[in-house]
Amino acid sequence: QVQLVESGGGLVQAGDSLELSCVASGGTYGMFYMAWFRQPPGKEREFVAGLSWTDMNADYSDSVAGRFTISRDNVKNAVYLQMNSLKPGDTGLYSCAADIAPGSRWDSTAYKYWGPGTQVAVSS
Repeated sequence: QVQLVESGGGLVQAGDSLELSCVASGGTYGMFYMAWFRQPPGKEREFVAGLSWTDMNADYSDSVAGRFTISRDNVKNAVYLQMNSLKPGDTGLYSCAADIAPGSRWDSTAYKYWGPGTQVAVSS
């Protein structure tokens, strides 16, 4: 089975940077679409960024475009999320998701595999 494990979260000040990592094992990882979602406490989960391993297309939500960058390392079977100019609104549980062909890249219900998540907190 595909397993995903995130790391790199923490508490930072507004304007700081963090890099999240998601290491995958099992499955046909190279063919998966990989995405990052986040969920603030008490709110619904939202799409943050995604990367197609076949088309090499990167997708970003409007709220993070220009500040976040998603990338991959096929040797390490990892996907990363570089987060710059962090804002308090970026606070939440960041989870890595994967699917061979999600029906909608923006929809969390379209993904089959999930990591447990890593917490990001941004103070003002």
